[in-house]
Amino acid sequence: MEEKVIKIESIDPKDFFGPQNKNIKLIKTNFPDLKIVARGNQIKAFGKSDDLSELELRINKIISYFLKYNILSDNEIETLLTKTEKELETSVESHKPILHGVSGRIIKARSLNQRKIIDSVLKNDMVFAIGPAGTGKTYTGIALAVKALKNKNVKKIILTRPAIEAGENLGFLPGDLKEKLDPYMQPLYDALKDMIPAEKLKKFLEDEVIQIAPLAFMRGRTLDNAFVILDEGQNTTHSQMKMFLTRMGKNAKFIITGDPGQVDLPRNSISGLKEAVLILNNTSGVGIVHLDETDVIRNKLVKKIVNAYRDIQNNN
Repeated sequence: MEEKVIKIESIDPKDFFGPQNKNIKLIKTNFPDLKIVARGNQIKAFGKSDDLSELELRINKIISYFLKYNILSDNEIETLLTKTEKELETSVESHKPILHGVSGRIIKARSLNQRKIIDSVLKNDMVFAIGPAGTGKTYTGIALAVKALKNKNVKKIILTRPAIEAGENLGFLPGDLKEKLDPYMQPLYDALKDMIPAEKLKKFLEDEVIQIAPLAFMRGRTLDNAFVILDEGQNTTHSQMKMFLTRMGKNAKFIITGDPGQVDLPRNSISGLKEAVLILNNTSGVGIVHLDETDVIRNKLVKKIVNAYRDIQNNN
């Protein structure tokens, strides 16, 4: 067993260790074969030479990252401990706040792959953001759409999703068409309410500057000067996805989000999202960002749930 002493320099050790040594606990979890002791401005570690070298490399990455971006959240630490150098590549621009929401709330990417969504949207007119629940795919997309509207890069925002949810049938729900559809669109409304004051949002909706509609309502339209987001893309069929993708007009940005693990289509139906990603994988102007459990920003239990279901699928 070898010993390595790693000095925490250039930053305050308290920032590196985190509240109640939270960051050190994460490091210990990711290096279970090492005995790690943090004291003062140094970390002592005992174990195999290769593990010690990897630990030193990761700690230096964490320090460099903090010096560059002044942030060390749980997601950041876990990402820096597990991803390769290439996987960690993102722009400085994607670390900046996307916009200031209601009551001055700072809305920014909170994980590595959320930042990759931002970078991909800057480079491409169409972006697929694919990953499990709670990874902020749609929220990040809507924030980018609101920013584009505020900056007058587009004239309208269009948010849509297929009206297929967990086996329910619209025909059996009470109310008129809007009342039937609103529950399906609620996650989109919720995100907008974080970013746009209530009265302004109401006016945008009334003037159709922001449009929220089921996917079927997109047929026959050409979407010019618009930032368009298709949410829950995994629940589209082949024909629905093809129809949506070909709505793109001039000066348009499209983001398609979805979780291939939560398809609610009838059995034996092919998900339009899965098919589109395969078909468009190498198409210039189309970006594809895959999110995973390290991007989950909901309750920590969600990350465990995602991992548990993934393990079951891998074992089947």
